[in-house]
Amino acid sequence: MNLIISVRNINKDVSLMPATYLRQATNEDLPTIKKIIEEAKAYLKLQGIDQWQNGYPDDETLETDVKFGITYVLIIDDQIAATAALHQGLDVNYLNLHGGKWVNGIHGRYTAIHRIAMSSNFRGQHLSDKMITGLITISSVLGYKDVRIDTHPDNKGMQHVITTNGFTKRGTIYMAEKDDEETPRYAYQLIIG
Repeated sequence: MNLIISVRNINKDVSLMPATYLRQATNEDLPTIKKIIEEAKAYLKLQGIDQWQNGYPDDETLETDVKFGITYVLIIDDQIAATAALHQGLDVNYLNLHGGKWVNGIHGRYTAIHRIAMSSNFRGQHLSDKMITGLITISSVLGYKDVRIDTHPDNKGMQHVITTNGFTKRGTIYMAEKDDEETPRYAYQLIIG
């Protein structure tokens, strides 16, 4: 009798978990991806972070990422919750690392996570971790053992997400957003087995 009561109580308390997964983005996803990027730009500006404030990433960059199959979206219950690009191979932005060195050198075989952004509808739910771990898994499935990522020195939230996902800060790179002067980015690396 106790067993039956327990099962009934469990069934009453169990709520269905939404399906959560990563998939490659399609052209049909572009309007939502562009909206998420614009929301992220506004969110960074609101925090006083001078990242993505000069037109980057623009529509052309986002369209090119999708065209070349490097954009992934995090799906939560059939909705796009986040987006990111997973660059494969040499990334020219990572050639000049200041104040440190890459474990596998500047020409190592790696993926680089770029343009990661969360929809304002899903912000605050700790889903960035799911996005990053998904991209790490995809990197591994593609045969990469070295994953790199960077963020603005003022973007403490992303720095926290990056380090809590096992990345180690390796130094500083300098990136130009569109035609602006180069600004520093903290660069991180994760070596996976």
